[in-house]
Amino acid sequence: MYAITVDETRAMHWTEVPDPVPKSDEILLEIHAAALNRADLLQRAGKYPPPPGWPDWMGLEAAGIVLSAPAGSRWKRGDRVCALLGGGGYAEKIAVPEKMVLPVPRGLSLIEASSLPEVFATAYLNLVFEAGLQAGETAFIQAGASGLGIAAIQTAKVLGATVVTTVGSERKAEAVRALGADIVVNRKTDDLGKVLDEHPVDVVLDCVGGTGLGKHLEKLAPGGRWILISTLGGESAEIALRPILKRGLRLIGSTLRSRTTEKKGEILAGLEKQIWPAMEAKTIRPVIFKTFPIREAEQAHAVLERGENIGKVVLSIRDEE
Repeated sequence: MYAITVDETRAMHWTEVPDPVPKSDEILLEIHAAALNRADLLQRAGKYPPPPGWPDWMGLEAAGIVLSAPAGSRWKRGDRVCALLGGGGYAEKIAVPEKMVLPVPRGLSLIEASSLPEVFATAYLNLVFEAGLQAGETAFIQAGASGLGIAAIQTAKVLGATVVTTVGSERKAEAVRALGADIVVNRKTDDLGKVLDEHPVDVVLDCVGGTGLGKHLEKLAPGGRWILISTLGGESAEIALRPILKRGLRLIGSTLRSRTTEKKGEILAGLEKQIWPAMEAKTIRPVIFKTFPIREAEQAHAVLERGENIGKVVLSIRDEE
């Protein structure tokens, strides 16, 4: 089969590699589409290697057709599924633990379905498992027009929360308002601190970190939970400790990729039960910014590097049948 490999200059090539051999608890998936994530950029730069046992090439989510499945599995040959991966989505095939596979929601294409597992699992893990977000609470979601931001906004709204989010342009502000965001902050022109003073939030989903974390952590509502999932804005922050004590605040570090297969399966089961019905009812919708053929993976990466996208960028590996 073929997969995207990265050479010493970080150039990407569609290269012949060995076919995957599924284990007794794995399905063999023929990949039709794989969605991009910012973690792919880090992996391409040599800063985010895949967990042990996963392929060396990039790709944290994909959709396609089941080629084979374990005996007694809920899956069978020919099923349309999407999968959460530890890596390896930029390829023609992959072996995946069956617990990390979900059905394609009714009415969605494989292109659309490929954009779901990583971002919605991340949103669900952090808003539900880590933060325990409740109906009536307020959630602050950084980078609302990103793939994860769009998933998190829609997940929070389904859970009954009010949503505050940040964007970098009016074009992106309009897009997230259409998805249900209640308060939109332009990080280039608005005063985020003032907004948080006026609208204390209960839960923060933060992919930025940096000095902003230190400045704004103490603005959380009593009992607030700040979930840090990445440090795109810097790895250091000065934090005042007394407000944490007085207001009962929690700062929680969280990553999805390092979780066990069992934990990921638990997260995906929650998604299928609570979020997939909203997807099929069109209450939640995937947002695809652009689709590229797999051989144009470098051009697809450039879109993320420039921050152009509203929603997901997807690589098409096979024409959908």
